[in-house]
Amino acid sequence: MKKELKLITAGLMSAILLTGCGAGGAVGDGDTIKVGLNYELSGNVSTYGTSLVNGIEFAVKEINEKGGVLGKQIELVKADNKSSGEEAANVSSRLATRDKVVAILGPATSGNVKAALPPAEENKVPLISAASTADDVTLDASGGVRQYVFKTCFSDSFQGVTMANFAARELKLLKTAILRDNTSDYSMGLTSAFKATYSTLGGEIVAEEAYQAKDTDFKTLLTTIKAADPDVLFIPGYYEEVGLIIKQARELGIDVPVLGADGFDSPKLVEIAGAESLNGTYYSNHYSSGDTSPEVVAYRTAFNAAYGSDPDAFNALGYDMAYMLADALERAGEVDREKLKEALAATENFKGITGTLTMDEFHNPIKAVTILEVLDGVPTYLMKQEP
Repeated sequence: MKKELKLITAGLMSAILLTGCGAGGAVGDGDTIKVGLNYELSGNVSTYGTSLVNGIEFAVKEINEKGGVLGKQIELVKADNKSSGEEAANVSSRLATRDKVVAILGPATSGNVKAALPPAEENKVPLISAASTADDVTLDASGGVRQYVFKTCFSDSFQGVTMANFAARELKLLKTAILRDNTSDYSMGLTSAFKATYSTLGGEIVAEEAYQAKDTDFKTLLTTIKAADPDVLFIPGYYEEVGLIIKQARELGIDVPVLGADGFDSPKLVEIAGAESLNGTYYSNHYSSGDTSPEVVAYRTAFNAAYGSDPDAFNALGYDMAYMLADALERAGEVDREKLKEALAATENFKGITGTLTMDEFHNPIKAVTILEVLDGVPTYLMKQEP
């Protein structure tokens, strides 16, 4: 009996080891290619996740209608991480092990991506994020590149540098106040890059205050900022707090231009702040529906027909990410996680709706940034800055 138990135990251990060894290789042998979606479909940043998923689903529908990839249809395995880091980690683990997806797309925010990384890396599943702009998402603690993690959006440092240049060189405003979210890696990264560049351009930070995510009353902080008499206000945050901050700033008589980054990009920003309050607001972004290139016009028309509205930047980022994944799978030649990882790293001059992308050695994209101006509640294309 003991001998039989030992044989059974040995067999189970062998099966477990074989499963682990195969985690980074070929997956799936049917007519579909399983791709996992780990997104914020509920919770405080659900507009980002929902927009990204809509963009991905729209692209995959097109790809499948054209014959799919490698003769197979892409099958999306969608899960809601509820805007929670803990749940993002759980979803990542399920997609990698139970669902055996070839890649995981998402989450949307940098903090949730970082929570989702360990299960993906442990199981050697390529994880791609189209919206996590934190500089260190693709880097480990020692500064080395994470082999299975990729981004298709530019980093916070690039946005911070871009907006500092815009304030000093385009607007010619050299007295800035900063109101940042001290609970957000995103906000802290943008602040650091902005300050470093702004100071080299002769700019002065006349006030710097901090709030926490989910705060709703910013009047005390804004009163302190008003007393410093800035000529521009930089708010590196997400739309929920940013909308309230801008509304309350205008109510207090702070009428200077407001600068921000892609965290502003949500239709709810106008609902929260009001269209009039947003006049004089500028932010960096990945895409503008005002782009008149033939590719963008065709995409916008098709998306509008499907969803009844023009695509936002997150729709476009999700769309591009799905097509880049399909391109990498074709170049990989088979549904294999390791070969897909190598193909993603070798991506060069991939032409998407948000621009032409080449993956650098740290798995970050080299691509242009768009600056938008909000006019009567409408984000309007202002200019594009190349890297």
